[in-house]
Amino acid sequence: MQLIVGLGNPGDKYFNTRHNVGFFVLDNYAKEHNLTWKFEKKFNADVIKEGDLILVKPLTFMNRSGESVSKIMNYFEIKPEKLTVIHDDVDFDEGTIKEHFARGSAGHKGVSDVIKHLGTNEFNRIRVGVGRPTNPNIETDDWVLMNFDLETLKISSDLIK
Repeated sequence: MQLIVGLGNPGDKYFNTRHNVGFFVLDNYAKEHNLTWKFEKKFNADVIKEGDLILVKPLTFMNRSGESVSKIMNYFEIKPEKLTVIHDDVDFDEGTIKEHFARGSAGHKGVSDVIKHLGTNEFNRIRVGVGRPTNPNIETDDWVLMNFDLETLKISSDLIK
């Protein structure tokens, strides 16, 4: 069983923000494959289960993503190496994709929470670059929560294997 988690924040307020890149990638995949999200209260997440693939959008807010991820992994008895977390990363130019296994959070609070709840960093990560603000008066925490056109990233749902 393969678990792919897109990190983001729930609600219309955050829909088109850089922090929601993980949700965006999963939503594109679901749309391309005519799959429908189902809210699962026991995980506090939107979930799609398709054969041996489980897609998850935690609805706990970014910094508490580990709560949903650990519940789902325990429920389906998924080993950490079968987990892939897709998230935004300000350390890369917009649209840059980097894949890693067993790395630290690099300061990403959503990833930190997943590591904390799982007790390990031995899972896959897909880091999607959203760049840093060019205006020195904009803090990074504000930057990732600002609206922008997610479509400009042209991120392929082929990231989901």
